Amino acid sequence: MSQPMLSSKEALEFLLSAVRPIKGVETLATIAACGRILAQDQSSLLHVPPVDNTQMDGYAVRASDCVSAETRLRISQRIPAGYVAQALEPGTAARIFTGAMIPEGADAVVMQEQCQADGDFVIIKHQPRAGEWVRRQGEDIQAGATILKAGTRLRAQELGLAASVGLAQLPVLRLLRVAVFFTGDELTMPGEPLKPGAIYNSNRFTLTGLLQEMGCVVTDYGIVPDQLDATRETLRRASQDHDLIITSGGVSVGEEDHIRPAVEAEGSLNMWQIAMKPGKPLAFGEVGQAFFIGLPGNPVSSFVTFLLFVRPFLLRMQGVEKVLPAAYPVRADFDWLKPDRRNEFLRARMNADGGLDLFANQSSGVLTSTVWGDGLIDLAPGQTIQKGDLVRYIPFSSFT
Repeated sequence: MSQPMLSSKEALEFLLSAVRPIKGVETLATIAACGRILAQDQSSLLHVPPVDNTQMDGYAVRASDCVSAETRLRISQRIPAGYVAQALEPGTAARIFTGAMIPEGADAVVMQEQCQADGDFVIIKHQPRAGEWVRRQGEDIQAGATILKAGTRLRAQELGLAASVGLAQLPVLRLLRVAVFFTGDELTMPGEPLKPGAIYNSNRFTLTGLLQEMGCVVTDYGIVPDQLDATRETLRRASQDHDLIITSGGVSVGEEDHIRPAVEAEGSLNMWQIAMKPGKPLAFGEVGQAFFIGLPGNPVSSFVTFLLFVRPFLLRMQGVEKVLPAAYPVRADFDWLKPDRRNEFLRARMNADGGLDLFANQSSGVLTSTVWGDGLIDLAPGQTIQKGDLVRYIPFSSFT
């Protein structure tokens, strides 16, 4: 008896509910941790900034000493960034430079453009208020505050934030280990002669590249013959030391599609078809201690289902909470008047006028659409588009 078809939302919820977060933590130098997933919350041991400092080049003063817009004060000291300031003598000003420590007794900075140097004196042409151009101690970060949460995917800005509070090392989760293999006697590797009826195996390159972009350790078992025994044997090998097994092809219902019976023989299969286009056939289950996801063989279907299902699954395995890509309402500059009963994901790209153009051929075998386009239009079942409508647009950059 065939299983009911799931919506793309139901399928993703099903996948994410099955996740077992990985274990295993290693400590890396902060500068080498870009792209990794933080394993533990990180807190600051100091205030940022550590002391009151100036936002501007200028003169540190007591606001109460600047009684008019032509106040003349003696310059009592010079304070570059990185130097310890002396207490400010009453009735004087301190020459100060951006980032330098505010001297005790000073409560304002007058920017140099509002001052006129006069030998050992300065004429203050502005009446400052207390606190003007002063960064207060701990204004950015208070000592003891949590600055980064476990499950954060570390980008350049997170590394900079960690460094700003003196964190030289960070605990990160171990890398995910993913096995891939590809079924189909028609598949040929680039560089080999292309026999009649054969095609080059583009999915091997696309999926391996997507996994590498996510920082996974990939084991590529290559092309597996369309035979049940060969498929089962590869599944057993791949399940030994991997968190996830991904296959491409063989998840339809043809006599030469052996993924389903092979997974059922070696483990369990929980999901089969999704009401989406491209990408209807998709399998999910477990083999040994490894999860299994079988992607369709058509190249666009394989690409889209990886982005929409495999990517969030892998992120959730690493403890990342926010796994859905950012989507935006964008104007469609085309008509789409042939609705489908399935959730469609159309390849499109932004034009110079801020609208979306549609790739002419939306077939699941047209890989050029993924290179020409810069994102996907998420079109609900039964929905049409008329030129000028706002549509839900997911840029490919949201998946990085």
